[in-house]
Amino acid sequence: MTAHLCLASASPRRRELLDSIGVPVEVCPVDVDETPLPGEAPADYVARLARAKAQAGARHSPLPTLGADTAVVRDGEILGKPRDREHAAAMLRSLSGRDHEVLTAAAVTGPAGLLEACVASRVVMRTIDAAEIDAYWDSGEPADKAGGYAIQGFAAVFVACIEGSHSAVVGLPLFEVAAMLARQGVPIWGGAFRDGAMS
Repeated sequence: MTAHLCLASASPRRRELLDSIGVPVEVCPVDVDETPLPGEAPADYVARLARAKAQAGARHSPLPTLGADTAVVRDGEILGKPRDREHAAAMLRSLSGRDHEVLTAAAVTGPAGLLEACVASRVVMRTIDAAEIDAYWDSGEPADKAGGYAIQGFAAVFVACIEGSHSAVVGLPLFEVAAMLARQGVPIWGGAFRDGAMS
């Protein structure tokens, strides 16, 4: 199937989410420095990285290009990917039995210019005991995940509720992304979706 969009990400989750709304993609991973700037607010951080990724990807493809970034935020602090078992365990202990925020920004280049959206979701975790944290690390799933967990995987059993967008917590806010893609002329569902509504 011919690609209609360049995805500036190696994330299989983001590709699967785009597949779920019928958007075939050309995967073009980019190398962007993800170090937060001094004093940078989490929402500004994810928006900046999404823009940088989209713009970097666009330099390698004539297609409209999507960049995205997701951050797990606890008490205003960005929780990145765990460095090792102890770091992952510390993050999960800090999220256990309380709520936190997940911010996902997406940016799309194309004929309509650079379009952007940032979505905040509230995630509430049940209490997670030490044995569960150890077993979860041993599964291999949290090693490369922001905040040390993947809501679409085994960690779903830890999540008591979500207020916001489930797909954004996974890695891409599909409601907002579909509207941006339609504005850039990228067909959704084989062309049945236009400008944020079914044709």
